Amino acid sequence: MEVLVCVKRVPATGGRITLTEDQQSIDTKFLGFTVSPHEECAVEEAVRLVEAHGGSSTVLTLGPEVATEQLRDAIAIGVDRAILLETDGAEWDPVATANAIVDAVRAEQEASRGFDVLLFGNEAADTGDYQVGILVAHALGLPCVTGIKRLEVSDGIATARRESVSGGWEIFEVGLPAVFTVKEGINLPRYPSVPGRLRAKKKEVERVEPTRRSGGLERIRLKLPPEQGGEVEVLGGGPEAAAAVVKVLQQLGVVER
Repeated sequence: MEVLVCVKRVPATGGRITLTEDQQSIDTKFLGFTVSPHEECAVEEAVRLVEAHGGSSTVLTLGPEVATEQLRDAIAIGVDRAILLETDGAEWDPVATANAIVDAVRAEQEASRGFDVLLFGNEAADTGDYQVGILVAHALGLPCVTGIKRLEVSDGIATARRESVSGGWEIFEVGLPAVFTVKEGINLPRYPSVPGRLRAKKKEVERVEPTRRSGGLERIRLKLPPEQGGEVEVLGGGPEAAAAVVKVLQQLGVVER
């Protein structure tokens, strides 16, 4: 079985986001980077599928040279191969990104290295577009199941499950090759081992210069949401504040009047 998993380098969650002066991108000087939790689970699922069925796994990302860090993280937990669609670091819209991935997949097919399973995170942690996996599947003429929480493969048939709005499960059976977008919770991603990290450092990352074909939305600028303010009220100092503290606790219902 040949498995492709596509990831995106995104700012680590919890960091303070600031914009460049032209408001066209995020200022990354003080940010750490990672992949989204959905994509971490997609990488783990790719490794598990190969462990269960044999074959090999490939991780792919579109981004600048520094995105090799995320590719090597995937190699460190067991992915066999890494491909960087190298850009200058500018943000690509979902249509352009999907087109670049489609070109890469077709190039692999022409080299007799086609994929049986293509895995994506359900959405990127930074932009939340929910589009790339679906666009790739449509362009390649492949079936696509989104938002899955379980995936099983047997005799060329994949059984994918996702949670329904009513609280049950929606179950899909599709023939391979197929595209699946994975949600966090499908598995528990493993941590890279020390031998895995050493192996990842030595592994060659294949580089491809993608052709940018636009056609999606054009970004005008970015805008940060207003920060939530807070107020502090000093109730007093020393024993004199005790009465005010009791009054606040009564208002909160912590103590009875």
